[in-house]
Amino acid sequence: MMKRKSTDNRKAEILTATLDLAFEVGPDHVTTGRIAKRLGLTQPAIYKHFPKKEDIWGAVADIICKRITRNAEIGKTQNGTPSDRLRRMIMSHLHLVAEYPALPEIMVTRDPTGRLTETRQRILAAMFGFRDTLIACCEELRAAGQLRDGLRPEDSATLLVGLIQSLVLRLILTRDTGHLLDEGERLLNLQLSLFDREGHQP
Repeated sequence: MMKRKSTDNRKAEILTATLDLAFEVGPDHVTTGRIAKRLGLTQPAIYKHFPKKEDIWGAVADIICKRITRNAEIGKTQNGTPSDRLRRMIMSHLHLVAEYPALPEIMVTRDPTGRLTETRQRILAAMFGFRDTLIACCEELRAAGQLRDGLRPEDSATLLVGLIQSLVLRLILTRDTGHLLDEGERLLNLQLSLFDREGHQP
């Protein structure tokens, strides 16, 4: 006799299917019918765990925002130099996108139904916190005399976010996550080397 899955395991499966479908067909085309079909369930089985579709997206936001916040916490520790912490923050975020490639489209896709509005707002708020931590790390670089003259911490953070966004745009266009980590690490190392004050060795 097949053992019934626990509520937590079933919920995790539903959320994974939701995120997979969001990348495959777009967040605005994810339906409970598609989720149920992917998992071999009925729609009432989905509603048993998530009474409304908005509840599914709310749980998705919980997962993603927790990860973004955890990645931002890397920059707030005293483990490693500011440059090291910047590198770990950015690479951790790229790992998150590689794991959940639907994330960029959840943030930018048109949402005529309004079901994604709260999820998007929560993720954007988490990303603003992430950017604030990037700025703080860049301010530490400047205070230590390790940031190129004339380069403001805010502009440095904008360049780092821009690097992420360029990789994400390529992901959206190619539907291929393969470039994210290797190419991201190469470009990040290049960007951080350009931040360095001339003659300074990181």
